[in-house]
Amino acid sequence: MAAAKSKSHRLCLAAALGALLAVTTPALIPDAHAQGPDSVADLAAGLVDSVVNISTSQTIEGSRGIPAPQAPEGSPFQEFFDEFFNRQKDGTDQALPRKVQSLGSGFVIDASGIIVTNNHVIEGADEIVANFNDGSKLTATLLGRDEKTDIAVLQVKPTEAKPLKALKFGSSDAMRVGDWVMAIGNPFGLGGTVTIGIVSARNRDINSGPYDNFIQTDAAINRGNSGGPLFNMNGDVIGINTAIISPSGGSIGIGFAIPSDAAVHVIQQLREFGETRRGLLGVRIQQVTDEIAESLGMGAARGALVAGVTEDGPAAEAGIQPGDVILSFDGKPVTEMRELPRLVADSNIDKLVDVVVIRKGKEMTLKVKVGRLTEAAEKAEEKQSPEAVESPKPVVTELLGLTLSELTPELRAQYSIAPEVKGVVITRIAPGSAASEKGIVLGEVVVEVSQEPVALPDDVAKRIEALKKDGRRSALFLIANKTGELRFVPLKLDE
Repeated sequence: MAAAKSKSHRLCLAAALGALLAVTTPALIPDAHAQGPDSVADLAAGLVDSVVNISTSQTIEGSRGIPAPQAPEGSPFQEFFDEFFNRQKDGTDQALPRKVQSLGSGFVIDASGIIVTNNHVIEGADEIVANFNDGSKLTATLLGRDEKTDIAVLQVKPTEAKPLKALKFGSSDAMRVGDWVMAIGNPFGLGGTVTIGIVSARNRDINSGPYDNFIQTDAAINRGNSGGPLFNMNGDVIGINTAIISPSGGSIGIGFAIPSDAAVHVIQQLREFGETRRGLLGVRIQQVTDEIAESLGMGAARGALVAGVTEDGPAAEAGIQPGDVILSFDGKPVTEMRELPRLVADSNIDKLVDVVVIRKGKEMTLKVKVGRLTEAAEKAEEKQSPEAVESPKPVVTELLGLTLSELTPELRAQYSIAPEVKGVVITRIAPGSAASEKGIVLGEVVVEVSQEPVALPDDVAKRIEALKKDGRRSALFLIANKTGELRFVPLKLDE
């Protein structure tokens, strides 16, 4: 009887456990979407014909030949040395020109024959050929290229017998970290290759240019994938594969793609003008650190700090000043410094936009007419006409690890300080002080302290004392180098 009860008890427990598992198991097992697509075969089959292999050739001028080594006198090997090395020359000391081949990827964006790839894939090429998945080849001409975003636009002439199939761009801004993506390209010259992965990160800055904003993916990207498309699971292009990080040269799961929302604007301009026409604001900016934000009394660090304004530029005409913190441009927030150049560059030239700034603790909106960025404008520096400076009796003050002096003609000459630079000159820096760690050097000039101009060392001392009374923990120094280039440096007041 006891055995029967025990068996019955075990059956009841098993039944209860089975019921419990039936209820809880579905919640524990991720759904099919979370595990990724079962297959991307149908998706890839509909896209692969629009992805091309880009092959280029470039003629490299011969360099001076290497002299043939001299074997010991009477050696039978001398004639072999002479024969081999002479084959590398045309009878002179100059080596013969040679052809260099390179491979990459690209994709069709217009059935009329428009192909997009990376600039570095076709840079310097004498001949560009687009190789299609069906084995056909078309010679391509360059419509335009942009080094800063590494994008190039090509044109081929399709035949009526083999019309091209264009891909369409999707929204890269809609992609989230963890979303599935697929890459098709030409890794190591192997031809159309499909790889799949996820978006690993967004808004990556890899220091390749001023507008870095890459999508990072773990989909296998290798040499030869450059210029190929990165797709979402709807088959829309959301990125252009362009770079990898790899000590071995092969994929280690860290690849980068230019976001489609950034690329489309550049591609349109290259198609229309053969060049990019970027917007210009006319400011030099730097990152707003926690120290700078605290010294400006603006709460959390955000925006782009204006370190300099180009004379007669759009910002100057709109009234933007050094020390302003730009919080938004044309209705788009600037959460960190590197976002502002991209927003300005993508703006239409001559467009009137709202720029929101914080100035001395107050938020204000300025109207700016966007200019056009040129090479000369990028290198423009603020210039002012020199004024005569009297030679007062030097006054010296030591503050925050700095020895400050009036900017006399003698000190201006000693440190080769430009005539237009005004303020208080730094003549000594205490070793190990915060000022030395911040990169301040002798001969630089303090122009402002927390957005108040200073002309004498005593002005600096009074400003620092006022900040301490206000409970500030740091002061924001506007520093000019000897040529007048400005930057902001926060210094702790308890130094």
